[in-house]
Amino acid sequence: MNLVDHALYALIAGGALLALVRLARGPSLLDRVVATDTLLVIISAGLAVHAALTQDPTVVPVLVVVALLAFVGSVSVARYIGGMLLRSGTGDGRDPGLPVAAEERENRS
Repeated sequence: MNLVDHALYALIAGGALLALVRLARGPSLLDRVVATDTLLVIISAGLAVHAALTQDPTVVPVLVVVALLAFVGSVSVARYIGGMLLRSGTGDGRDPGLPVAAEERENRS
């Protein structure tokens, strides 16, 4: 492995670490969902880089499964949040995942 390979893996690891920090800190459900989706995309990118550098085609089915998992998870959460908005009956477009302080700041501006 040369310097470029190490640099690629370091950048992917850095992105994964930042996504994990966002996943742990939150503060809302939607922040955690976006962090999870970002983490799955980073994992997919890491698998693709590994498959390209090692020229190993056996990683491709795993890559497809991780990409499908990310897509289905995002759509499921979007439908769940949409259902929450419909059931609440507010219809004012407020984000149910925002903390109260963030909503107040958003309304002031």
